[in-house]
Amino acid sequence: MADHPSLPPLDLLIKRVRVVRPHRPAVDLLDLGIRDGRFARIAPEIPAAEAQQVFDADHLLGFPGVVDAHTHAGIYAPLADDAVTESRAAAMGGVTTMLTYFRSGQYYLNRGGPYAEIFPEVLRLSRDRYWVDYGYHLAPIERQHIGEMEALAREHGVPSFKIFMFYGGHGLHGAADRDAQRRFLMIGEEDSYDLAHFEFIMRAAARVQQAHPHLAEHVSVSLHCEVADILNAYTRLVQRDPSLTGLKAYSAARPPHAEGLAVWIASYLAHETGCRNINLLHLSSRKALEAALLMQQAFPHIDFRREVTVGHLLLDTEAPTGTYAKVNPPIRPREDVEFLWQMLLGRKVDWIVSDHACCATEAKVAAERPDDIWLAKAGFGGTEYLLSGVFSEGHRRGMSYPHMAELLCWNPARRFGLGGKGDIAPGYDADLALLDPARTFTVRAAESQSAQGYTPFEGQQLTGQVRSTFLRGHLVYDKGQIVGPPSGQYVKRPSPAPVGGAR
Repeated sequence: MADHPSLPPLDLLIKRVRVVRPHRPAVDLLDLGIRDGRFARIAPEIPAAEAQQVFDADHLLGFPGVVDAHTHAGIYAPLADDAVTESRAAAMGGVTTMLTYFRSGQYYLNRGGPYAEIFPEVLRLSRDRYWVDYGYHLAPIERQHIGEMEALAREHGVPSFKIFMFYGGHGLHGAADRDAQRRFLMIGEEDSYDLAHFEFIMRAAARVQQAHPHLAEHVSVSLHCEVADILNAYTRLVQRDPSLTGLKAYSAARPPHAEGLAVWIASYLAHETGCRNINLLHLSSRKALEAALLMQQAFPHIDFRREVTVGHLLLDTEAPTGTYAKVNPPIRPREDVEFLWQMLLGRKVDWIVSDHACCATEAKVAAERPDDIWLAKAGFGGTEYLLSGVFSEGHRRGMSYPHMAELLCWNPARRFGLGGKGDIAPGYDADLALLDPARTFTVRAAESQSAQGYTPFEGQQLTGQVRSTFLRGHLVYDKGQIVGPPSGQYVKRPSPAPVGGAR
């Protein structure tokens, strides 16, 4: 304590961490001192006597806690239950912040109405249930939701909104008529979920940006880009073709050009409405990503961000888990997977997420026809393999550790207003994922904390396993076990960044 006699003792000292930071090429062996839930001192050697508790990281790589900016807690199971099991899965994968896309309509809370009533219920059901910090993006489904966007951003800390471009005319799991979709979305006769609705959402976001300059950087609209008319037409064609089955059939029924065209439409609407911050979600194909890059050139004044998922990076249409890998947009052929990796390595993608949507086995596939892709539900979990999956495959392809930290931690934290997340530096939340880069493991659903019961990654060998996870200085996962009670907190956004912490 002699070197710092005026400082209070550290709450926790994590020694011998090979620290990985975004934008910093060096991986230095450092000690991390934590006080009041934040990194307080970082140095090559901090005496153990200066801390109340000491944890030896034994030269493991230390990544900033992963920000999984695209999850779906509560979609197929009650939110209060999903928050528990799926945040435990997140913690075992080094994820310390989950952002969930939430909406009204069927699934989730199975209700319509104003977010003024729905969102307080979401927060009530979430409280004291998460093992990691959490936040929400909200989708304006009904016309009245558009008028609530300003209050959601200003009062509730939700400045990010979502559009599902195919929902107006195509089902979540496959083809559905428009009346069925109105029932699915729980919208009235006076409402329509169409291009005009999407335009008005963007106009509302632009108004919030203009009215509240302190929020403007983080007010964004995220889009699931697929065109319903093309999905409907191709689904009919594919279902009549007996040569196409499984994941290949589902990819053909939701072809890449349906993604690419939707990207063009979304981008022009952003230009027309002056909506400056646009997130193009889970781009799954060469055509979709090329369209996104072309639109950035066409509209340089729009701040586009491009997202891919770990599922689209680790799986292709030959995946042996078949229907368990059904998701929207679909898992694609190997050539699309390789193009996504090429663009990642070329820094054309902004972040990687899980799109985690826990769908238990009994709900995922039809008991009488488990191999029928058309009867299976869309979506699966994977947050627990986000860091390991990107590390394993990315390292093999030459991706640097700091680039991984940018994609998984820094970039999504900055976009979505998580000021204290995404880096290992004084003043930041003491969120940390300790990863053993030499440890190879085989993915087994039976070993996951998730309630899902299966994984489309079953049997894959990954190199780089998370050994311990800290949330604001609290050990929440260690060597296969969840530690302590849930301590995840709701993060109102934008949350303040550390003084001097902005790059």
